[in-house]
Parts: sequence; structure tokens; C-alpha cells
Amino acid sequence: MRTTVLMSLSALCMGIAGLAASFAPQELITHLGAAPDSSTVLLVQAMGALYLGFAILNWMARNILIGGIYARPVALGNFLHFGIVSLAGWKAVAAGAITARFALLPCGIYTFFAIWFGLVLFTHPRRD
Repeated sequence: MRTTVLMSLSALCMGIAGLAASFAPQELITHLGAAPDSSTVLLVQAMGALYLGFAILNWMARNILIGGIYARPVALGNFLHFGIVSLAGWKAVAAGAITARFALLPCGIYTFFAIWFGLVLFTHPRRD
């Protein structure tokens, strides 16, 4: 399975999210309909740093063989991140906690990456 494209796309998506959360947390919080108090801003900035860390990890690992037992921690970390956030997002949509209008695209992207990383994690890699 070709992982260079997967790692590059996931790095790009997480890098964009990380930059936005790190440098415009008040705007993101306000856009989502919450009040940007100091603890929420700090939490969003910390989340942005996590996203940037994952983005650089994926970018630096984009050319290595991933799958099966090769680079398993990288594949497993990404699979868990995208899988758990995907499930949490769809659960929030189903419960009516967030509007589907705002959540469909991010939840769809997260589900896409969760499935792709799951395939990488649980199948034998091939060098392209």
C-alpha cells in the first residue's frame, strides 16, 4: 500500500489545523459558538501544538516503509488519533451536540484517514 500520499495528506491536514489552533484560537472558538475564555484558548492552543507535532511526525515519516510491523508506532498512533476523533465527532453529531452542517466535512475527513490508517496498520506493506 502506498503510504507516501497518506502521510503527506495527513501531515498537511494536521498542519493546517495545528497552525489555525495555535495562532487563531479565539477566532476558532468564536466560530464554533463558544466563549473564548482564557482556559479554552489555552486548551485549543495546546491542541494546536499536538496537531503540529503529529504533522511533523507524519511529514518526516512519509518516505519510510509503514505497515505490518514496520513503523508500527507511527501507524498505530495515527490510527488511534483519527479513529477516536472520528467516532467522537459522529457521536456528537448524532447527539445533536454540534450541527451536522459544521461537522460533516471534518468527520468525513477523519473517517477517511481512520480507515486508510487502519488498512496500513493491519495489512502487509509493499514498497512502491
